[in-house]
Amino acid sequence: MSPIDAKTRLCALIGNPVEHSLSPAIHNAAFQHLGLNYVYVAFKVEDVEGALRGLRALTGIRGVSVTIPHKVAVLPYLDEIQPTARNIGAVNTIVLDGGRLTGYNTDASGALAALRAGGVPVDGGRVLILGSGGAARAIAFALCMDAKVSALTILAILDQERETLVRDLRDKTGASVTGHQLTLDTLGRSIPNAQVMIHCTPVGMSPTVDETCVPAKLLDSHLTVMDIVYNPLETRLLKEARQTGCRTVRGVEMFLHQAVGQFELWTQQPAPVGVMRSVLEGYFTT
Repeated sequence: MSPIDAKTRLCALIGNPVEHSLSPAIHNAAFQHLGLNYVYVAFKVEDVEGALRGLRALTGIRGVSVTIPHKVAVLPYLDEIQPTARNIGAVNTIVLDGGRLTGYNTDASGALAALRAGGVPVDGGRVLILGSGGAARAIAFALCMDAKVSALTILAILDQERETLVRDLRDKTGASVTGHQLTLDTLGRSIPNAQVMIHCTPVGMSPTVDETCVPAKLLDSHLTVMDIVYNPLETRLLKEARQTGCRTVRGVEMFLHQAVGQFELWTQQPAPVGVMRSVLEGYFTT
């Protein structure tokens, strides 16, 4: 491990709360593994403007992770925002370079990286997203802007949120996007036409691990299923999908790859993915 000294580069998490975050463990393990003179800490932040003004003033800071509730609030104080992050309307990563603050969204790129690493044919494919919240929004824009999906269907309960997302995707990306209420009927009609289904709601998250949005009888082996819930490591949805013969992608892979994206933006070096995955998996029970 490199000693902490006057040359140490600082990376940090800003949010509220931050006590539960696994980001310090993940990033510090990666820094130590590569012998980089970096350290990562977490800051509980309520004054977003003041915090970002402070970042500019401290020359040893290289970057920050941004978590709830500040992913949107930081936008007015950035010098530059990467295009996908701008369209999403949220950033989870800031890079400091020469006093300039640039915002990225590695939730979006992390989801794509997790799918591609799992060998999922997402580029140019037909994708079904369940949910319309912040994570669904980030993934949907990444699919439309970077993976150039041929068709995207969004099924969600909240009508206004879903309709806003569909409209924004059509207007900003020109992609073929449709949206409907999330029901057994719309699931039954949408799943046969999709190659990939991505679950972006909290259903099935610990402690309610016996819940699922998708009855097992609607699943089919042609489908790849990704669940962004990562605690438990294998949700009921993923377990039933695997038993049906579907290819599955765990939520921990998205969590991992968003951290990998941050690490590589800050250090400009390939991340030790295996080290970061082992730290993450050590925190969760199956």
